[in-house]
Amino acid sequence: MADTEQRVRERATWLALSLIPEVGPSTFYRLVQGLGSAEAVLEASTETLTQVPGISLQIAQAIASFPWRDTLHRELRVIETRGLGLMRFGDEGYPELLAVIHSPPPILYLRGTMRPEDRMAVAIVGSRTASPYGSAVAEQISAELAQRGVTIVSGLARGIDASAHRGALRAGGRTIAVLGCGLGVTYPPEHAELADQIASQGALISEFPIFTPPKPSHFPRRNRIISGLARGVVVVEAGLESGALITANDALEQGRDVFAVPGQVTSRLSRGCHQLIKAGAKLTEGWEDIWEDIEPQVATSAQIGLDLTLVRSPLEPEETLIVDTLEAGPMQIDDLIERMQLPAGQIASLLLSLMLKGMIEELPGKSFAKRLRPPRNRV
Repeated sequence: MADTEQRVRERATWLALSLIPEVGPSTFYRLVQGLGSAEAVLEASTETLTQVPGISLQIAQAIASFPWRDTLHRELRVIETRGLGLMRFGDEGYPELLAVIHSPPPILYLRGTMRPEDRMAVAIVGSRTASPYGSAVAEQISAELAQRGVTIVSGLARGIDASAHRGALRAGGRTIAVLGCGLGVTYPPEHAELADQIASQGALISEFPIFTPPKPSHFPRRNRIISGLARGVVVVEAGLESGALITANDALEQGRDVFAVPGQVTSRLSRGCHQLIKAGAKLTEGWEDIWEDIEPQVATSAQIGLDLTLVRSPLEPEETLIVDTLEAGPMQIDDLIERMQLPAGQIASLLLSLMLKGMIEELPGKSFAKRLRPPRNRV
């Protein structure tokens, strides 16, 4: 019972810290790394917070003055009332592909269900003002991939996104919509029925508090999650200023494949895709062009029980020493500090780094253990 209560409290404090508007993912991890836990951050004084590298006085004051207990209570009540789910980074079920991107969302809100097979996902994105050609291509590629067990990820936007979701639904497959607003807001409003269908055949997810409205600054953050959930990103119709190109750039930075569907040379909606093709994206005429690249990953995942083959950062010498120390079994943080003869703050920082890299896991009672099946490196 005590272990369960501890886990519930830790998840609640992570949620509370993520509710503070001034605390984005990078700031979140910097604070937790610096002070050891989300609860310590929430209880810290302004002076203590400013001692964390990169934390300005303005951010420290915002955190110290934030009424997090009342705000957390309201958020949890709405989550329960609406039957939503929460995923904390490091929890079982948190999307493993997403977990290895830079500054993954500390908290994800969930409507619907995430399943192990969603590890085999492809994102399809493009223009909000899609042509009939673009919409038809996106829906057809989506349906063909979904029929082969690929989960389709997109952003619930007008145009190509909506066509991608509908293609997967039509084929009876799974699809995930990543929102640039909270799950309590339907945007665009005409996609309310589509959102319901996605929730019944997949999931809607967001890193934003439930009633957060859509804002321009939210969509680049949403785009990194779209690409982070997928093994590859397919761009169907995109102007040179399209947000779909941001998603493609995120995919490249995350080490994911990028595919682009060519279009009419006279159409402005073709320029972004043609630019991607010139830069090295795979020219894509149909689902086969995508499938031949991801099919080996499907086979590899099946052979290893859907374990992932991801690029991981090399370990620092002190990190390697901690992992080696934990070979003997779980240890509490105080015992690690004594064994390693390093400052408590540095140990806390190293432990968080190792959790982000998937090498260790936190157990109840501030104990840490080496993961029995650490992620493999891509060779």
